[in-house]
Amino acid sequence: MTSVTPSSSLSGGDDAIVITDLVKRFEGQHVDAVASIHTSISRGTITGLVGPDGAGKTTFLRLLAGLLQPTSGTVSINGINPFTQSDELHEHVGYMPQKFGLYEDLSVIENLTLYADLRNVTGAEREQSFAKLLAFTDLTRFTDRYAGKLSGGMKQKLGLACALLGTPQVLLLDEPGVGVDPISRRELWKMVRELAKGGITVLWSTAYLDEAELCDDVRLMNNGTILASGAPQTLMDQMRGRCLHVSGITGHRRDVLRRALRLPEVMDGVIQGRNVRLVLRDVSKRPDMQLLDAGLDAALSEVAPRLEDAFISALGGGPGGESVLASLMPDLNKLNSSHDQNPIPVIESRDLTKRFGDFVATDHVSFKVARGEIFGLLGPNGAGKSTTFKMECGLLKPTSGQALVMGNNLKDSPSKARQLLGYMAQKFSLYAQLSVQQNLEFFSGIYGLRGNSQQKKIAQMLDAFALQPYLNTPTEKLPLGFKQRLALACAVMHEPQVLFLDEPTSGVDPVTRREFWTHINGLADKGVTIMVTTHFMDEAEYCDRIALIYRGKLLALGTPDDLKRKVATEQRPNPTMEDAFIELVLEADQ
Repeated sequence: MTSVTPSSSLSGGDDAIVITDLVKRFEGQHVDAVASIHTSISRGTITGLVGPDGAGKTTFLRLLAGLLQPTSGTVSINGINPFTQSDELHEHVGYMPQKFGLYEDLSVIENLTLYADLRNVTGAEREQSFAKLLAFTDLTRFTDRYAGKLSGGMKQKLGLACALLGTPQVLLLDEPGVGVDPISRRELWKMVRELAKGGITVLWSTAYLDEAELCDDVRLMNNGTILASGAPQTLMDQMRGRCLHVSGITGHRRDVLRRALRLPEVMDGVIQGRNVRLVLRDVSKRPDMQLLDAGLDAALSEVAPRLEDAFISALGGGPGGESVLASLMPDLNKLNSSHDQNPIPVIESRDLTKRFGDFVATDHVSFKVARGEIFGLLGPNGAGKSTTFKMECGLLKPTSGQALVMGNNLKDSPSKARQLLGYMAQKFSLYAQLSVQQNLEFFSGIYGLRGNSQQKKIAQMLDAFALQPYLNTPTEKLPLGFKQRLALACAVMHEPQVLFLDEPTSGVDPVTRREFWTHINGLADKGVTIMVTTHFMDEAEYCDRIALIYRGKLLALGTPDDLKRKVATEQRPNPTMEDAFIELVLEADQ
């Protein structure tokens, strides 16, 4: 990989960023967005900034970038005050916002040229910078491609290249890995590690805790303050003895997880392959195996802590295992019991194929999904996953083959099939200018709800997703986690039998992800059939089965453990889902 290093030597002490009692309060708000932060960031390191949605991470980064004025406190970046020395700051700091401002109707080279103009990078320096950055990000072959035609990973690489113009000494990255598949995220990480080796100081905001484990240092934020800081391993070591696997489970893992999360000694829990992973409040108080009711062969064993465990512990625990949303849904298992003698697949793909000109996006993909199953559709950016997904929920017509829902061919009777399904889009699809209540009224009306039944359902959704405080708030002003809650609420108001979720937790923090999966698990137990796409490999563990799509073809199909077994070796007997994803794709390339 071509290295990129700062153009000027670094001077001063060991800290590139020094923050003292930093406060930001927005007008009309009673709570500080950033509340008296006092910390420092070491020079030439990668520091992870981790926190739940609304913790203040983006506001904090915008303050450091000089885009916001603080209410009080001071910041020094390489000896520069970002609030009074903005011209000097731009020579030292590169900033990549969460929604990076690439112009999708400009090519890669045109975007670079625009940002070079803005940063006053001209002449020979510009040509050298372009050559170096294009080689560094492996975008040299794509200079004439429009930014809007790039994959998610390539867009992030271009965003990083634009932020590096002028060779900054400090790089501020606001969730650069959101919406990016594990392979592209790993490539992005290698690039940033190379930058840090060259002396650049990186502050990386992230919702991926496995990503934060790779940082030299982390800051765990909540409610505008830093709850904990230190090296990831130091924070993880504090959780030793509190992290357990429930293995040898008889029956359904979802039931065991729900029972475990009811116990006061259990702080958090997730499904991990065939096991259930628990985090305890106290190392000395283990759960009663009889209360878990996991089967005669079930056993508890200690496992190594993860940074996510320390994160959840710092926040006081996870959201619990009961879904208010699921309690409001009818039990489809009872409604459909008369058809169980000859059950048809709820979702079916028969040789599904989609061509765009000469390009085959989906190539003869076939699978079946049973009622109440959580079926994961995984694949790298640009692999055909989203195309397959959109055909299955009726948003794209296949070139050949069939997409069926409850036996209805979406090509022949799309309206009949669509009444049976709910859909939550990858990119937030509600009306940004409408309030929460107006969106709920609009979408419930589309699904045929009227009068008292409509008002009752809206009230239930407001309660289930804690949206009442935001009732009259324009959707565009909601925190990301509440936007996602509203999108899910709108997708399930008509009590669908089938639910399509396209990256429902992209960009949200681990607590909100757990809340979503509590709802998803609860809905599946009520007989709702769920197809979900995700780039969080830990989330894929919740799926009953997974289809891995690559280059338009079905690369692998099976349970999460089936896929992990495919890549297990003597050197790596217990691979993660991310290991399985990457290895299976690399094997296909070879």
